[in-house]
Amino acid sequence: MAAKRVGILTGGGDVPGLNSVIKTVVYRGSEIGTEVAGIRRGWEGLTHVNFEDPASTQRYILPLTRENTRTIDRFGGTYLHSSRTNPTKMKKVPEFLTGAGFKASENTKGGVTNTVYDMTPQVLKNIEKLELDYLVAIGGDDTLSFAAHLDRQGVKVIAIPKTMDNDVRNTEYCIGFSTAITRATEAIERQRTTVGSHERVGIFRVFGRDAGYTALYTAYVTSMRCCIPEHKFDLDKLVSLIMFDKKMSPSNYALIVLSEGAEWQGHKLLEYGEADAFGHRKKSNIGEDLSDEIIKRTGEETIVSDLTYDLRSGNPDFVDKMVASTFAGMAIDCIRSGRHGVMMGIAGGCYAVEPIPDPKLGPRKVDVESMYNTDRYRPTYTHKIGLPIFLTRA
Repeated sequence: MAAKRVGILTGGGDVPGLNSVIKTVVYRGSEIGTEVAGIRRGWEGLTHVNFEDPASTQRYILPLTRENTRTIDRFGGTYLHSSRTNPTKMKKVPEFLTGAGFKASENTKGGVTNTVYDMTPQVLKNIEKLELDYLVAIGGDDTLSFAAHLDRQGVKVIAIPKTMDNDVRNTEYCIGFSTAITRATEAIERQRTTVGSHERVGIFRVFGRDAGYTALYTAYVTSMRCCIPEHKFDLDKLVSLIMFDKKMSPSNYALIVLSEGAEWQGHKLLEYGEADAFGHRKKSNIGEDLSDEIIKRTGEETIVSDLTYDLRSGNPDFVDKMVASTFAGMAIDCIRSGRHGVMMGIAGGCYAVEPIPDPKLGPRKVDVESMYNTDRYRPTYTHKIGLPIFLTRA
């Protein structure tokens, strides 16, 4: 029997394709008589909603219909908005719940200790209040870690992976990845003319805190060198290779793309700002650091371009629209058949239903041995016969 009422939310950073998931869940759900309740601002919607306050209810709960979702897949971002909220480690309890007695603990990250509160009981209470039979959670590692926690608490959860880093375990593809590579490629090809005109070294920084897929695949399709978090590079060797590329180029320029989490041997990226709900602080710009070293060693001029947020902006490409809509349809199929505690994914190049990843395992990393040439700081282009379309296995 199909669920009568399904909740849906998007957590963490936005990526193109989220609205295609939302719309398809609503449309497919309406075909089997299922109501869909949109939960705004990710997990915050289930920790902060106050059903005694109409304004709070309106802010966090949005009934979704075919009418109000009809055109949302034409745009990027998320119609439901998002936040980086971890209900198990809330630094501050909403004012209307002050004194509610949530379990407190000490959490230390980066040498800073904070008192945090586990608001899981409030989330469970609100899910019951909303009369949700199922919850569809769309997000990356952080968002899905709480989805797995909720499923263990007895909530029927369906997970859908999204992140331009493409680093969620149990799937070869996450919504947002294709558009990110498309955006990076377009930006680099545009800026190539400026870098070449001034005979400089172009340094491009993309997202990838723990995994280098975005930098690696951008390098793959643009024939550039790249540096990724999974392998600390030799600075002298890299600078030598970049100078070689520059010398061999008819226009006397060179390009390199870096993951934000890339580092060279003996170098440690500084972090700054307050940690988010999952303990992540912003990293200093590795591109600027590398630029300083190139200038110091060679005297060459550089251009540093931070492409990070541009890659998650704007409309999704064909791949992300197709995968997003398919994942959403698969989610409704799972709900109809009574499955839960599962994630929609791609395995062996085929659409598949997989377990929600164990958050203790952390993000999926690039397999350096098979995917990255550590001598040339380039992707590995050989031995692709028989691999799935995205060149990696879940």
